Formats: sequence, C-alpha cells, structure tokens
Amino acid sequence: QVQVVESGGGLVRPGQSLRLSCAASGIIFSTYSMAWYRQAPGKQRELVAVIRTEGGTYYADSGKGRFTISRDNAKNTVYLQMDNLKPEDTAVYYCYAGGYPPAWGQGTQVTVYS
Repeated sequence: QVQVVESGGGLVRPGQSLRLSCAASGIIFSTYSMAWYRQAPGKQRELVAVIRTEGGTYYADSGKGRFTISRDNAKNTVYLQMDNLKPEDTAVYYCYAGGYPPAWGQGTQVTVYS
C-alpha cells in the first residue's frame, strides 16, 4: 500500500523558515520523481517544486531563491526548505509521489501571518 505523509507545517512570521518533510512507503522511492504542491483558500492547487530521480530540480517562480527541495533516498523522504516566508505562502502543502502508482499526501498547513 502506497502511503505519503507530510509533516513540518506550522504558524510562522514573515521572514522565518520552515522545513517540510514527506515520508513515502510502499514504493521504490528512488524510482519516483517527487513534488510539492500547495493550495491556498479559494485557489487551485499549484506546483511548488519537483525533484527528479537523478536529483534534478525545478521550482515555480513563487519559490525560486527561497525554497529548496531535496531528497534522501535512504530515508524515503523528500524535504522542502522554505526560507524568507511571506504571507502569500500561506497554504496547505501537499507531497506528490510521481510514479506508478502515483500518490498524494494528506497535506500540511503552513500559515505565515504578520
């Protein structure tokens, strides 16, 4: 059974940092591209960052220069380091395992408040 579980969300002030973690099980983790998405209230879910199997990364413009995605294949875990957070980063952040079968996590709330 494929399972993807996010953690690390929370309540922070602008300019602070958070590190999200996503632990996957039931898959051959090293063969999956992994991604972070987010969904703010009243908005569509949007891509934040992707890390491919070989380690190549892609970032949406919203997080470039502030977010860093990484993976630890030994721990079946992907991370999203978010620095210099802004109120517009407030959203539920979802982890996506891109492989066969694909899988979504349940999400973790990030709130950046002034």
